[in-house]
Amino acid sequence: MSLTLLYRSKKSRFIYRPTKRQILPCFIAICGLFLISSRSTDLPNENLARLSLAQSGLQQQQTQLDDLKASTEQRLAAVLQKLAEAESRLVKVNALGARLVEQAQLNPDEFSFSVSGEEAQVLPDTPVNLSQYNMVSRIEIMLDELADKEKQLGALESIFMSHHITEESALAGRPIEAGWLSSYYGIRTDPFSGKPTMHKGLDFAGAEGEPVIATGAGIVTWAATRYGYGELVEIDHGNGLVTRYGHNKSVKVKMGDVVTKGQSIALMGNTGRSTGAHVHYEVIKQGQPQDPLPFVYRN
Repeated sequence: MSLTLLYRSKKSRFIYRPTKRQILPCFIAICGLFLISSRSTDLPNENLARLSLAQSGLQQQQTQLDDLKASTEQRLAAVLQKLAEAESRLVKVNALGARLVEQAQLNPDEFSFSVSGEEAQVLPDTPVNLSQYNMVSRIEIMLDELADKEKQLGALESIFMSHHITEESALAGRPIEAGWLSSYYGIRTDPFSGKPTMHKGLDFAGAEGEPVIATGAGIVTWAATRYGYGELVEIDHGNGLVTRYGHNKSVKVKMGDVVTKGQSIALMGNTGRSTGAHVHYEVIKQGQPQDPLPFVYRN
């Protein structure tokens, strides 16, 4: 078998007969050129497109995970903040109980009102380490402590009520020495909004700085600023009876003090949600507001 290549034109003629050894490399070269020319040029582009799509999906998932992590940490931090505030209040309850035990000259070993180092450190402004904070465990411990403190405070209340203040704990009289009754208990026009609003106490107006007096003996359970009330004094008289004295210029007692009927507990002022110098006087029984007027005119 032989192969002859013939080239002919008007002016020349060329004949070439390659050998068998020369035919095989030429055939391989021609096949290679054919395969290269027939390959699809779309395959690399398609692979790049798939790779780009996969990278975009991964980036989107990473962004979603980052957002989820941030929102979860924010919620957890908010819960831990509330827990820290509750623990701070538990510390205050312990301080109140310890003061009452001291004032009643009782044996402190019979009560467990003490502030532990761990509780004292977990205050609302303390940074929280999320990785080291066992929230569920702390909540369970705090609930147990609160239940125990509630029982002990109840026992202390019974003791105090029997320590020569039972007769004085009955409410009677006005919470001021000088002044006049300026607003009654019940529905009235709110001086700020102009809308009908429930007024849960009596207002006694007078001169700023005039004494505000306790209408019955009891234990001071609040002596600080409270929203709306301004500088507020709250007294627990036992048997579910509580009085409040709001909008004071300043308070003269502290939480845990035992006060007697007629004692000056604050100075009349205009703090909080107030339009003038007066004392806002409330009587609360078993958690429900009462009209203080019958107590004011009780003999």
